[in-house]
Amino acid sequence: MPDQNPLFPAFLKLENLRALLVGGGNVGLEKLTAILRNSPETAVTVVSITMLAELRELATRHPRVQLLARAYAETDLDAHDIVFAATDDPSLHRTIVAAAHQRRLLVNVADTPALCDFYLSSVVVKGQLKVAVSTNGKSPTVGKRLRAVLEETLPEELDEVLEQMTVIRNRLAGDFANKVKSLNAVTAELAGGKAYESSATKRWRRVATGSLLAVGALLVSRLIKRPE
Repeated sequence: MPDQNPLFPAFLKLENLRALLVGGGNVGLEKLTAILRNSPETAVTVVSITMLAELRELATRHPRVQLLARAYAETDLDAHDIVFAATDDPSLHRTIVAAAHQRRLLVNVADTPALCDFYLSSVVVKGQLKVAVSTNGKSPTVGKRLRAVLEETLPEELDEVLEQMTVIRNRLAGDFANKVKSLNAVTAELAGGKAYESSATKRWRRVATGSLLAVGALLVSRLIKRPE
């Protein structure tokens, strides 16, 4: 049996954390783009002697991004909760990881899985639906290809389905068993079964049927009593 991916999947509310990004080049831009694409309200401090114009432009559209055009200092770690190391200096990355771990901070190091406490996944977003793909750092290319397949395959209407299912869930009453029965009734038609009929519909159907029977009985009665 092949080894399984041991990573624990989790979705962070990154906007509630303070992120430190060390590096303002292409890799730094890639990391900042990934952070803001998924959690645009995140407070990010970017520390780098030089910064790409594209990174600066991206920062102007996000008021919680702070740019510090200087060298990294260990004290930068003190005011942050999570760290992204994205420079072209492996020695600096090891220094950052060691200092961050002393402060019990989690670190992501660009292109160095062995130094990472967590990885950034390939992500597919369809409204409120978000799917993350991980290859445990083995092949980012495979992760990106799987993401492309999912983006093409999963329809945009999935977000509407999620909204509708939330409304259905909130309207279901009773204990769990009754909720399951109600949900089965709602989805029966999709599976080729009898269409769902709400309790209100059933009640009005009985009233309508009773009324029609009463009218029919009245007509029959009048016909019987009608003189020849």
